Amino acid sequence: MSKLKIAIQKSGRLNEDSLKLLKDIGVSIDNGKDQLKVSARNFPLEVFYLRNGDIPQYLKDGIVDAAIIGENVLIEKGGTIPIIEKLGFSTCKVSIAIPKSASYKSIQDLQGKRIATSYPNTVNQFLKENKVDAQLHIINGSVEIAPNIGLADAIVDIVSSGSTLFKNGLKEVEVLLKSEAVLAVSPLISEENRSILNKIQFRLQSVLKGRQNKYVLLNAPNEKIEDIINILPGMNSPSVLPLARTGWSSIHSVINKNEFWEVIDELKENGAEGILVCPIENMVV
Repeated sequence: MSKLKIAIQKSGRLNEDSLKLLKDIGVSIDNGKDQLKVSARNFPLEVFYLRNGDIPQYLKDGIVDAAIIGENVLIEKGGTIPIIEKLGFSTCKVSIAIPKSASYKSIQDLQGKRIATSYPNTVNQFLKENKVDAQLHIINGSVEIAPNIGLADAIVDIVSSGSTLFKNGLKEVEVLLKSEAVLAVSPLISEENRSILNKIQFRLQSVLKGRQNKYVLLNAPNEKIEDIINILPGMNSPSVLPLARTGWSSIHSVINKNEFWEVIDELKENGAEGILVCPIENMVV
């Protein structure tokens, strides 16, 4: 039986979150120490542990069928490799930063300047779009030190919290792109393995929908049901069940986590009591 070959980062935060996601979709992996390839016990899947920067080439060559990879790396090295699902973790930005003491009004201030980066393709495309001519110094590693040692006037690197920039006396002035972990697919994937990937993607979508929502149960007087239903549209419509307490009902629905506290405040204002909120493991719609 054919197995889907999927690549993930060999080590680091992206590795940990990728393995957790595979576990959440019901794929059991025995990850032995220093193994570069392992098979799932309960699904036709092989996991390849690779350096993040090497994964795009493995996808291009069809060595692996799919990969969980940072969008920023795929844009830099992957060309037209298609993304089929954004995964919502390992978020970051690829940004331009300059010394805190330097003035900055627009991207045109970088005309003729020296920029240190490990993302030359991304930076060249951005500079071309903005008609700026600058000199690139390609660095693999600690890019943030380049302005302090006189190697560059600015850097382009990934930014998460911004603490690394702060420690190195730099400030963020432009965002080239926003990135997160994505599921990418090889253009050479077989039809048989595409079918397996579709099953993986369906499970991923169910888990990701669950992570984006919360299940809410509440009690409300019957005369307030209409008002509360207007606040809680749910997937189709909220479930309303009568309580033993005369004139009261229990209402069950789903709230998007990004709107959670605003909705809860509105529910309380409209007479909701005994509000119980639960995480959703999977959400199949």
